[in-house]
Parts: sequence; C-alpha cells; structure tokens
Amino acid sequence: MLRADEDEYRQFVVARLEPLRRMAFLLCRNWHTADDLVSITFGKLYRRWGRARDMENLDAYVRAILTHAWLDERRRPWRREDATDPVPESVAPGGEPPDVAMLRRLLAAVPPRQRAVIVLRFYCDLSVAQTADILGISEGAVKSQAARGLEALRQATAQPVEE
Repeated sequence: MLRADEDEYRQFVVARLEPLRRMAFLLCRNWHTADDLVSITFGKLYRRWGRARDMENLDAYVRAILTHAWLDERRRPWRREDATDPVPESVAPGGEPPDVAMLRRLLAAVPPRQRAVIVLRFYCDLSVAQTADILGISEGAVKSQAARGLEALRQATAQPVEE
C-alpha cells in the first residue's frame, strides 16, 4: 500500500473507530468482544482498501464487514472460552448513565438476529433494503425480525428493573 493510501486509511480508521466500537458493543454486549470485532473489521478493510476507498457508501460496507464478523463469531461457539465466574466490567467513575444501563438491559432481552436488525435499522439508521443486504436475508425477514425485536423490547420495558 502506498504511503498516501496508508494515511487515508489511518484517517478513516481514526474517524470511525468509536462509532463502530459502539455498534459492535450493541451487537455483542461485551466490550472485549466488540474490540475484537472492530479489529477484525479494520484488518479486512486494510486488505481491501485499494478497492473499498472508492466505494459510494464506504460506511455501509464497513458496517457490513462488522456485522458479518459478529455473525461469524456467533456461529463458532467452540472458538470462545466460557468463564466459570462472571468478570466484572470496569465502569468509569460515577457509573453509567441510567439510559445506557437500561439500553444494555433491554438489548440483552432480544435474541441475536433480532438485535442485529434493530441495531442496523434504528441505531445505524439503515433502510430495510440495506439491512437485508448486510445480513443476507430478505426484506420481509428484516421487517418481521424488526417487529419481533421491538416486541421483545416492549416486553422487556414492561418488566420491573432488576438492581
């Protein structure tokens, strides 16, 4: 890769790192896994940068890589270790804002495929067609998964908050 291309790639990564990290966290609900997914995504993007940088919607392409990396990880349970005791996540001083904690709790109640549709449709603000293209499913499946996921979120909001 040429020096100018590397600089352009590096600027893209710096600008998109945090939004992609948050998207990955919303999908997998674990910061360490989210960081791994973002690393995989940027590694794949680096190998394809020469062609990818000229794409009309590079952000959508990168979100698709990230989503596919998460789905691949979900399909390979034997590659992950199961902890015997839960490891506490470090929290910034003052804790999480209440709305972030509630969002984490609500998304945990939604099955993975529905969570992927909800994150892509409503967090990333993608259309039904774009979401279907990224996940490799029909538009009807996106609509039904979104409806089921939103219903799961409604049911989760009706449950009392566990402290």
